[in-house]
Amino acid sequence: MRHRYLDLPAPIGLAHRGGWPAGGDGRPVTGLENTAAAFAYAVGLGYRYLETDVHATRDGALLAFHDPTLDRATDRTGAIADLPLSEVRRARVGGSEPVPLLEDLLGSWPEARFNIDLKADGAVDPLVAVVRRTNAWDRVCVGSFDQRRLDRARRAFGRPVATSCGPADVARLRLASMSPLLRALARAGTACAQIPLRIGRGFPLLTRDLIATAHRLGLHVHVWTVNDPGLMRRLLDAGVDGIVSDDVMALRDVLRERGAWHNTGHTAA
Repeated sequence: MRHRYLDLPAPIGLAHRGGWPAGGDGRPVTGLENTAAAFAYAVGLGYRYLETDVHATRDGALLAFHDPTLDRATDRTGAIADLPLSEVRRARVGGSEPVPLLEDLLGSWPEARFNIDLKADGAVDPLVAVVRRTNAWDRVCVGSFDQRRLDRARRAFGRPVATSCGPADVARLRLASMSPLLRALARAGTACAQIPLRIGRGFPLLTRDLIATAHRLGLHVHVWTVNDPGLMRRLLDAGVDGIVSDDVMALRDVLRERGAWHNTGHTAA
């Protein structure tokens, strides 16, 4: 049975880190990733699926933020895991936007689905706590590049929550056809395989065989991060179920032209 997280017809569009909002001149603003402004822009376009990342502060606050440190994306420095929330609140992404709490994003857009990349071991327990407090069991899909971290989160939730494949899960999909090992993915609550086109610069990861195997298991295949409209079209022709993109305007236009823009607009609570 497909998880309620995937309650819209495929293919779906996912706004990567909220996507690139448009500035006053209509051009994309690339420096506001994982901010409430970016998510609000994507929601305003009609996106229902929002991709983000999480790290926890020293005092356990769960932030929607990609990097382990504030250095690259904000006007302050320091490792998030070493800082209290009171310090992180002073940081500004792109010089203007605060770093949001995941709980605030879930509350601001109660109809949205959040695809969450679990970036650090210290974020596992705070994520479980946030999902419990907000009753967001059907609104999140959790993934990680660390298989042990992902497996730990699956156990810690203590009830079915949509998850994407970890690295070992993807390897099974890539290297094998139907088998008991693969069937175990679906039983573990795995809802989708979210993968890049290739590993590094060479080894192709996404293949038609992988897509077919995933579909036989009832799993979605989502590809990240794709910003070229021509490539988006080719991936959809190959049968992928979702595309993660920074260019939320381009992805919406491609899905619209194919009659596949099913995402419904919604407003903040």
